[in-house]
Amino acid sequence: MAAPPEAPRRRRLRGGALALIAAVVGAALIVIVVVLVSGGGGSSSESAVPLVPHSPAEGGDFGPLRYDRAHNATFERRAAAGFAHPLYAKSPGGVAATAQRVERWRPRIEQAAAAAGIDPDTMEAIVFLESAGDPNAMAGPDPRAAAGLTQILPGTATELLGMHVDLRASIRVTKEIAKARRKARPALVAKLLQRRQQVDERFNPDKALAGTARYLRLSRSHFRREDLAVEAYHMGIGNLQQVIAAFGAGDDTPYAQLYFDSSPARHAAAYAKLFSLGDDSATYWFRLLAAKDILRLARADPAELQRRAQFQTQKNSAENLLHPPGQTTVFATPADLRRAEARRVLLPLDARGLLRAGVHVDPRMGELAPKLGQPRALYRALRPEALAVLAYVGAGVHAFVGRGALTVTSTVRDNRYQQLLVGSNIEATPNYSLHTTGYAFDIERRYTVPRQAYAFQFFLDRLQALNLIAWVREPGSIHITASRDASALEPALHRLGLG
Repeated sequence: MAAPPEAPRRRRLRGGALALIAAVVGAALIVIVVVLVSGGGGSSSESAVPLVPHSPAEGGDFGPLRYDRAHNATFERRAAAGFAHPLYAKSPGGVAATAQRVERWRPRIEQAAAAAGIDPDTMEAIVFLESAGDPNAMAGPDPRAAAGLTQILPGTATELLGMHVDLRASIRVTKEIAKARRKARPALVAKLLQRRQQVDERFNPDKALAGTARYLRLSRSHFRREDLAVEAYHMGIGNLQQVIAAFGAGDDTPYAQLYFDSSPARHAAAYAKLFSLGDDSATYWFRLLAAKDILRLARADPAELQRRAQFQTQKNSAENLLHPPGQTTVFATPADLRRAEARRVLLPLDARGLLRAGVHVDPRMGELAPKLGQPRALYRALRPEALAVLAYVGAGVHAFVGRGALTVTSTVRDNRYQQLLVGSNIEATPNYSLHTTGYAFDIERRYTVPRQAYAFQFFLDRLQALNLIAWVREPGSIHITASRDASALEPALHRLGLG
């Protein structure tokens, strides 16, 4: 939905109005900014090797989280992939059905986009994100929230876009529509829907698209780049201008640079502004790129879209897309684990070394091993990519906080161990588990101080934005799956003496 120039949208998405995964940003990142930027984070202890992105202590050429403008397209592509999961998981009827609903508006989208000089693919992706192609979508229980095909706020519609919105009449007709639906009177529903389009032009698809085109054209008059103009559609022109000013950049700075090149240790004021908005504004451009990719596949390669949708919806994260079942080696028996360790396919956890890196190895890990006649140590290992993620995050969080350690509670398993675990752990799946591949581990959701949790959240979000991990919040732990591309973090193992 179009945000007013001076303020972000504060709305709860429902139905077709797709939201970014709740874990991205949120209150945790707001507090990490307050704690760390204000100096409350402390300095890293001598026992931890600081690997905080953008900090001088990171040193050398090793900076896997550092933005490089020469590769802006790569950062955008990775962020689009990293933030795509909710679009697949939350699209009403699935992404293919949503793409079909959006596709039917394509002629009208092209007409509105041409009149305003806007890329029609961009406007089409906005429709996908905002309403999933439903012209009657509302972000709340009534039209006082964002509404229509492109989710425009009432104030934005009347004060900025010149649209007719009789809010009182719109609310009244909406109640009548709900009543007619309860009484199963489809003819009356259709009549009332037409009436609502007259009193509230946000529900008129043509008017909504024209209003969105006007907003984007206005936004483009403030910013010289399409990505900034589109980002402002969600964030608000004024808010984005504040981010750019805090960053110390111009209006031709790529949005990916504003996002990836700010952190609590660099361009901290811009980072604080981005993540104090309290909604999913900071990732809107990347999610729009993900929607564009979905719509492109729906037209050009529906089989690939179906494949991605299958893996994206099997779990509560994108982990199965990162490591598809049937295409990823699974360790079936304890003997498989031993052979993998012998070939260095799996690396055993070095408890002392990891503690120096800010990671505590739970002594209970592998507690079911004796039932299989195996030592617990056999179930304390990871693929190099996953171990690199664990070490990098642990060291980074420790450097931010200055004390304490994250506790890793689970790493690799074989299928026999997994089946034993199913009987005692409600979170354990009897089906394909990423733990049996060595790419996944769990971090206990108990923290020594609150800012440890907030720092941990920063690394989860940033690594997800680079599509280096997929993660999900479970009742007692954070379940993290490293992608194969997380090998970019493996120099951390050598820096920490763990390689």
